[in-house]
Amino acid sequence: MNLLKLLWIATFLAVLIWSGVNPKDQLTWFLEVLPAMIGLVLVVSTYRGFPLTPLLYMLILLHCIVLMVGGHYTYAEVPLFDGLFGAERNNYDKVGHFFQGFGPAILAREILIRKRVVNGGAWQAYIIVSICLAFSAFYELIEWWVALLSGEDAEAFLGTQGYIWDTQSDMGLALVGACLALLLLSRYHDRQLKGLT
Repeated sequence: MNLLKLLWIATFLAVLIWSGVNPKDQLTWFLEVLPAMIGLVLVVSTYRGFPLTPLLYMLILLHCIVLMVGGHYTYAEVPLFDGLFGAERNNYDKVGHFFQGFGPAILAREILIRKRVVNGGAWQAYIIVSICLAFSAFYELIEWWVALLSGEDAEAFLGTQGYIWDTQSDMGLALVGACLALLLLSRYHDRQLKGLT
Protein backbone atom coordinates (compact mmCIF):
# COMPACT_ATOMS: atom_id res chain seq x y z
CA MET A 1 0.00 0.00 0.00
CA ASN A 2 1.53 3.30 -1.02
CA LEU A 3 1.99 6.40 1.12
CA LEU A 4 -1.03 8.27 -0.27
CA LYS A 5 -3.39 5.43 0.61
CA LEU A 6 -1.96 5.17 4.12
CA LEU A 7 -2.34 8.94 4.50
CA TRP A 8 -5.95 8.69 3.29
CA ILE A 9 -6.80 6.01 5.86
CA ALA A 10 -4.89 7.77 8.66
CA THR A 11 -6.66 11.07 7.95
CA PHE A 12 -10.07 9.39 7.81
CA LEU A 13 -9.52 7.52 11.08
CA ALA A 14 -8.06 10.56 12.88
CA VAL A 15 -11.05 12.74 11.97
CA LEU A 16 -13.49 9.92 12.78
CA ILE A 17 -11.96 9.41 16.22
CA TRP A 18 -11.90 13.17 16.88
CA SER A 19 -15.53 13.52 15.81
CA GLY A 20 -16.62 10.67 18.07
CA VAL A 21 -15.03 12.11 21.23
CA ASN A 22 -17.71 14.01 23.17
CA PRO A 23 -19.93 14.93 20.22
CA LYS A 24 -22.71 17.45 20.84
CA ASP A 25 -25.37 14.75 20.43
CA GLN A 26 -24.57 11.02 20.19
CA LEU A 27 -27.54 10.06 17.98
CA THR A 28 -26.86 12.95 15.61
CA TRP A 29 -23.19 11.99 15.47
CA PHE A 30 -24.09 8.44 14.52
CA LEU A 31 -26.61 9.50 11.86
CA GLU A 32 -24.24 12.03 10.29
CA VAL A 33 -21.13 9.82 10.39
CA LEU A 34 -22.84 6.62 9.20
CA PRO A 35 -22.58 7.58 5.49
CA ALA A 36 -18.85 8.25 5.95
CA MET A 37 -18.35 4.83 7.57
CA ILE A 38 -20.31 3.20 4.73
CA GLY A 39 -18.07 5.11 2.32
CA LEU A 40 -14.97 3.76 4.06
CA VAL A 41 -16.25 0.18 3.79
CA LEU A 42 -17.00 0.66 0.08
CA VAL A 43 -13.61 2.28 -0.63
CA VAL A 44 -11.74 -0.52 1.15
CA SER A 45 -13.83 -3.34 -0.33
CA THR A 46 -13.51 -2.09 -3.92
CA TYR A 47 -9.87 -1.04 -3.71
CA ARG A 48 -8.43 -4.11 -5.45
CA GLY A 49 -11.25 -4.97 -7.85
CA PHE A 50 -12.28 -1.45 -8.88
CA PRO A 51 -9.65 1.09 -7.81
CA LEU A 52 -10.72 4.69 -8.18
CA THR A 53 -8.87 7.72 -9.48
CA PRO A 54 -6.82 9.73 -6.97
CA LEU A 55 -9.18 12.67 -7.57
CA LEU A 56 -12.19 10.61 -6.55
CA TYR A 57 -10.44 9.23 -3.47
CA MET A 58 -9.66 12.81 -2.41
CA LEU A 59 -13.24 13.98 -2.98
CA ILE A 60 -14.59 11.04 -0.99
CA LEU A 61 -12.25 11.89 1.88
CA LEU A 62 -13.24 15.58 1.83
CA HIS A 63 -16.93 14.66 1.82
CA CYS A 64 -16.38 12.27 4.73
CA ILE A 65 -14.56 14.99 6.70
CA VAL A 66 -17.48 17.37 6.11
CA LEU A 67 -19.84 14.68 7.44
CA MET A 68 -17.69 13.93 10.49
CA VAL A 69 -17.27 17.60 11.44
CA GLY A 70 -21.04 18.06 11.10
CA GLY A 71 -21.59 14.97 13.21
CA HIS A 72 -19.31 16.21 15.98
CA TYR A 73 -20.86 19.66 16.40
CA THR A 74 -24.22 19.12 14.63
CA TYR A 75 -24.57 21.03 11.39
CA ALA A 76 -26.25 23.96 13.10
CA GLU A 77 -23.41 24.54 15.57
CA VAL A 78 -20.07 24.26 13.76
CA PRO A 79 -18.14 27.12 15.45
CA LEU A 80 -16.39 28.50 12.38
CA PHE A 81 -19.75 29.08 10.68
CA ASP A 82 -21.48 30.96 13.53
CA GLY A 83 -22.37 34.36 12.09
CA LEU A 84 -19.99 33.83 9.16
CA PHE A 85 -20.34 36.72 6.69
CA GLY A 86 -23.07 38.20 8.90
CA ALA A 87 -25.43 35.24 8.41
CA GLU A 88 -28.15 34.81 11.02
CA ARG A 89 -27.97 31.03 10.78
CA ASN A 90 -25.06 28.61 10.84
CA ASN A 91 -24.64 27.58 7.19
CA TYR A 92 -22.30 24.63 7.61
CA ASP A 93 -25.11 22.34 6.48
CA LYS A 94 -25.00 24.14 3.13
CA VAL A 95 -21.35 23.11 2.75
CA GLY A 96 -22.45 19.52 3.36
CA HIS A 97 -25.17 19.71 0.74
CA PHE A 98 -22.82 21.30 -1.78
CA PHE A 99 -20.45 18.36 -1.28
CA GLN A 100 -23.44 16.04 -1.63
CA GLY A 101 -23.42 17.03 -5.29
CA PHE A 102 -19.74 17.81 -5.87
CA GLY A 103 -18.17 14.47 -4.90
CA PRO A 104 -20.96 12.17 -6.07
CA ALA A 105 -20.90 13.83 -9.51
CA ILE A 106 -17.34 12.61 -10.05
CA LEU A 107 -18.20 9.23 -8.53
CA ALA A 108 -21.16 8.82 -10.90
CA ARG A 109 -19.04 10.08 -13.79
CA GLU A 110 -16.28 7.59 -13.06
CA ILE A 111 -18.65 4.64 -12.85
CA LEU A 112 -20.59 5.64 -15.99
CA ILE A 113 -17.41 6.13 -18.02
CA ARG A 114 -15.56 3.05 -16.82
CA LYS A 115 -18.59 0.79 -17.16
CA ARG A 116 -19.48 2.41 -20.52
CA VAL A 117 -23.07 2.94 -19.42
CA VAL A 118 -23.83 5.96 -21.59
CA ASN A 119 -22.23 7.54 -24.63
CA GLY A 120 -22.21 11.24 -25.42
CA GLY A 121 -21.11 14.07 -23.20
CA ALA A 122 -24.47 15.85 -22.97
CA TRP A 123 -26.39 12.71 -21.99
CA GLN A 124 -23.65 11.74 -19.60
CA ALA A 125 -23.76 15.13 -17.84
CA TYR A 126 -27.57 15.03 -17.70
CA ILE A 127 -27.58 11.57 -16.13
CA ILE A 128 -24.83 12.48 -13.65
CA VAL A 129 -26.68 15.58 -12.47
CA SER A 130 -29.91 13.57 -12.27
CA ILE A 131 -28.19 10.93 -10.12
CA CYS A 132 -26.88 13.63 -7.78
CA LEU A 133 -30.32 15.24 -7.49
CA ALA A 134 -31.92 11.86 -6.85
CA PHE A 135 -29.35 11.17 -4.13
CA SER A 136 -29.99 14.60 -2.59
CA ALA A 137 -33.76 14.10 -2.65
CA PHE A 138 -33.39 10.65 -1.09
CA TYR A 139 -31.25 12.14 1.69
CA GLU A 140 -33.98 14.73 2.35
CA LEU A 141 -36.48 11.87 2.62
CA ILE A 142 -34.19 10.13 5.12
CA GLU A 143 -34.04 13.34 7.17
CA TRP A 144 -37.84 13.51 7.12
CA TRP A 145 -38.18 9.85 8.21
CA VAL A 146 -35.69 10.37 11.04
CA ALA A 147 -37.65 13.45 12.13
CA LEU A 148 -40.88 11.46 12.20
CA LEU A 149 -39.31 8.62 14.17
CA SER A 150 -37.32 10.67 16.66
CA GLY A 151 -39.68 13.59 17.26
CA GLU A 152 -38.10 16.50 19.08
CA ASP A 153 -34.60 15.02 18.86
CA ALA A 154 -34.68 15.46 15.07
CA GLU A 155 -33.86 19.19 15.08
CA ALA A 156 -30.12 18.60 15.54
CA PHE A 157 -30.09 16.12 12.65
CA LEU A 158 -32.27 18.24 10.37
CA GLY A 159 -30.40 21.46 11.07
CA THR A 160 -33.15 23.59 9.50
CA GLN A 161 -32.72 26.35 12.11
CA GLY A 162 -36.19 27.68 11.29
CA TYR A 163 -35.44 28.17 7.57
CA ILE A 164 -38.60 27.15 5.69
CA TRP A 165 -36.78 26.67 2.38
CA ASP A 166 -34.09 24.47 3.87
CA THR A 167 -34.94 21.34 1.87
CA GLN A 168 -35.12 23.19 -1.42
CA SER A 169 -31.90 25.12 -0.82
CA ASP A 170 -30.15 21.87 0.21
CA MET A 171 -31.09 20.23 -3.07
CA GLY A 172 -30.23 23.40 -4.98
CA LEU A 173 -26.73 23.38 -3.50
CA ALA A 174 -26.28 19.73 -4.42
CA LEU A 175 -27.25 20.72 -7.97
CA VAL A 176 -24.71 23.56 -7.97
CA GLY A 177 -22.05 21.23 -6.56
CA ALA A 178 -22.69 18.60 -9.24
CA CYS A 179 -22.61 21.14 -12.07
CA LEU A 180 -19.44 22.79 -10.78
CA ALA A 181 -17.69 19.44 -10.36
CA LEU A 182 -18.45 18.56 -13.97
CA LEU A 183 -17.39 21.97 -15.27
CA LEU A 184 -14.20 22.27 -13.23
CA LEU A 185 -12.95 18.71 -12.90
CA SER A 186 -13.99 16.71 -15.99
CA ARG A 187 -10.79 17.26 -18.01
CA TYR A 188 -8.56 16.54 -15.02
CA HIS A 189 -10.69 13.49 -14.24
CA ASP A 190 -10.36 12.27 -17.85
CA ARG A 191 -6.55 12.40 -17.58
CA GLN A 192 -6.66 10.33 -14.39
CA LEU A 193 -9.08 7.85 -15.94
CA LYS A 194 -6.62 7.25 -18.77
CA GLY A 195 -4.06 6.31 -16.13
CA LEU A 196 -6.31 3.51 -14.85
CA THR A 197 -6.62 1.71 -18.18
